Amino acid sequence: MTQDGKLVLAGAPIGQVGDVSPRLRQVLESADVIAAEDTRRLRRLATELGADITGRVVSYYDNNEAGRAQELVETLKDGRTVVIITDAGMPGVSDPGYRLTHLAVEAGITVTALPGPSAVTTALAVSGLPSDRFCFEGFPPRKPGERARRLAALAAEERTMVFFEAPHRLAASLAAMAEAFGAARPAAVCRELTKTYEEVRRGGLAELAAWAEPGVKGEITVVVAGHTAVAGEPDIEDLVAEVDRRTEAGTQRKQAVADVAKEAGIPKRELYDAVHRRSLTP
Repeated sequence: MTQDGKLVLAGAPIGQVGDVSPRLRQVLESADVIAAEDTRRLRRLATELGADITGRVVSYYDNNEAGRAQELVETLKDGRTVVIITDAGMPGVSDPGYRLTHLAVEAGITVTALPGPSAVTTALAVSGLPSDRFCFEGFPPRKPGERARRLAALAAEERTMVFFEAPHRLAASLAAMAEAFGAARPAAVCRELTKTYEEVRRGGLAELAAWAEPGVKGEITVVVAGHTAVAGEPDIEDLVAEVDRRTEAGTQRKQAVADVAKEAGIPKRELYDAVHRRSLTP
């Protein structure tokens, strides 16, 4: 009976080739199959590392991941070593890799990782924001309505939050975060981490949105401070009651929510959601 193989998740450099360990070269040279998000980038990386790839190289990206994962599981069952490598960072973290890892685990196949640089932890470390507790939220939804709802659900999140974002959507996402979390919520935009033109811009969300408006280039990671309750912060139920009072006095509910939220110094969306939940309560 053929012994099952091994799946290796290989971390790729996020900017500087020298940041990866010598093990990456060894793993690439010894693999039976390398599943690469971009086979051309893999070849360039191998050349820079001085690695002689002798195994089979296959493409493994978003559009073919589901079907290719099934094929690669069979390869693993045949006793082969399969390496997944994406364009940068760790496979499975907002990159292809999860599906094959899940199938391999279900099949009882050994899964291991070759650690490498990560934009998530690198940005968190240089942001200057609390790093003892954090959550990774990936890319915000592209559509404005979905993005607003997702961010509103995170308004009370106390952990530092890390996001990825495309440069052409950065200004809109930062503006949406300012609306959901508050204009002054501390944040950091980390651009081109470890590369020649690395830049870390820190400030309030509204300030950062204005900075990004003319356009920003490069790979972007956004780090946002979590919600912090301050002494004397008004209770949300008291604010809802105040909205009710003003509505009964003749002010439109939308305007009442905006006014009360501004006076209390909390995101308008947070108060609106609380008012909406109250209206649904029997």
